Amino acid sequence: MATITFQGKPIHTSGDLPAVGSQAPDFKLVSNRLKEVSLANYAGKRKVLNIVPSLDTPTCQTSTRKFNEKAARLENTVVLVISADLPFAQSRFCEAEGIKDVIPLSTFRSSFGKDYGVELTDSVLAGLTARAVVLLNEDDKVVYTELVSEIADEPNYEEVWDALKDI
Repeated sequence: MATITFQGKPIHTSGDLPAVGSQAPDFKLVSNRLKEVSLANYAGKRKVLNIVPSLDTPTCQTSTRKFNEKAARLENTVVLVISADLPFAQSRFCEAEGIKDVIPLSTFRSSFGKDYGVELTDSVLAGLTARAVVLLNEDDKVVYTELVSEIADEPNYEEVWDALKDI
């Protein structure tokens, strides 16, 4: 279990992010077409997992926009924005914002939050995911992780871009 903060108050996650160097846990997430997708859907590609609580919040929207700006220029890489939002809400946000270069996936019907150690277990946000970034190489090995210590803050984009250069 990790401790982060929400507006300065401590909250807890269900576990810890997968360790760098470990094999990423497989997942079943729900696409905007209500189909289950897993790591196998992105086989052979580098994966940026941009994990956010909800696309209905300003910080999550900002990080999704920033990843979308960079995603179009990344070779052999997919950027997955993962939230607890229903696929319908994710699609509305992406369409309204013109976001086409990230793939929104929902934790709806999924154990992803627990499997990746990011499910929030207490506070008013219990059941949502913490804000985190996990980078996977083409073989689904974890090469970088960041659990953002204050849920209202954005991830460290420069560290993410630097880590992607090293894969």
